[in-house]
Amino acid sequence: MLAATASGALPATAADAPPAHAAAPAAAPAAPEDEAVTVVAAEPDTIAARAQALAAEMDSRALAGTIVMGHYGTQNPATAVRYLAEARVGGFLLMGSNVPYDEERLRELTTALRGDPALPALVGVDEEGGTVTRLPWDDFAAGGDLAAADPGEAEIAFAARGALVARAGIGVNYGVVADATDDPYSFIAPRVLGTDPQAAAERVTAATEGEAPYALTTLKHFPGHGTVADDSHWGIPVADQSYDDWLATTAVPFQAGIDAGAPLVMMGHLAYPQISDQPASLAPEWYRILREDLGFTGVTVTDDLGMLLSSGDERYTDPVSNAVAAVAAGADLVLQVVRSDWTTAGDLADGIAAAADAGLIPEARLRQAAERVLALRLQLSGQSVAVPVG
Repeated sequence: MLAATASGALPATAADAPPAHAAAPAAAPAAPEDEAVTVVAAEPDTIAARAQALAAEMDSRALAGTIVMGHYGTQNPATAVRYLAEARVGGFLLMGSNVPYDEERLRELTTALRGDPALPALVGVDEEGGTVTRLPWDDFAAGGDLAAADPGEAEIAFAARGALVARAGIGVNYGVVADATDDPYSFIAPRVLGTDPQAAAERVTAATEGEAPYALTTLKHFPGHGTVADDSHWGIPVADQSYDDWLATTAVPFQAGIDAGAPLVMMGHLAYPQISDQPASLAPEWYRILREDLGFTGVTVTDDLGMLLSSGDERYTDPVSNAVAAVAAGADLVLQVVRSDWTTAGDLADGIAAAADAGLIPEARLRQAAERVLALRLQLSGQSVAVPVG
């Protein structure tokens, strides 16, 4: 269902329609200690060492399952747990079909999905607010409203939004749009936090800092949708921009969010031919630029790989090949919602493992991706992180 994409770029269906959003609150609500996900402020080196130790005990299939986030349209906790167990993957993306109009029932689902509190599964959502929302009770300011407001309002709104996400038992929010455009006809226009790069950067920084105590924040859609009006749910948009121009303009909000500490960046399905003919989600050069030129050290996640299947481009008709290409290029976490069913996530993990066993994905690349994702899960464990000795 195209409305249920990982980026949430299409309007919500009638069943998922959010209430009209309101102005930012004066302060963020507190996340209850007994039912909220907590982001642990542990030493990065300690978490990394523990993640490496966990990954060292995994075979290629376990590593591959760690870096796949699946989706299945159910609100039944037992069904969702069985789905994760049979797929053998380490994450679940919540869409509108998963969210009841009752916060307590949602917490029952997410508690079941997280499983082992020492190493919980990643539970994610794309909760931007406004036109892209999965939590019906999120009525805080978003998108265009914040683009015209003081950056401080973006910080307050995303602190409130992050608290809602945490209170629902969700650890990862794909919620901070770092694209910038002044084109009212662009599909991304209602969702941007600024109509020019500098204005967007100020609000992206504020949103990232506001959400940080509550949920793991994601910047999207790298390297930036603002220069093209076309919707990447229906094709692969092409941005005619040089690297130097991109770095001075489109990259600015992403750099701001990275500098503010965002732990995830979502890779978009659009191409910049002056840099790479491939969509950024599959382009090694864009992953290199993100890490080497912008200094990002966190987790890279693909936008919904099902969008590539809907693009009409014959190069991207095989879902497993798309996932393998993404991981080989530099993706740490892959997800697919569009054109997915009960077996899709497991099939992607099987394919990634087979590619690693065949040498199509370097073993070190797969292990690196798994270690980064495991580190996120350890941050969400709510427990102190012990490093094994010896």
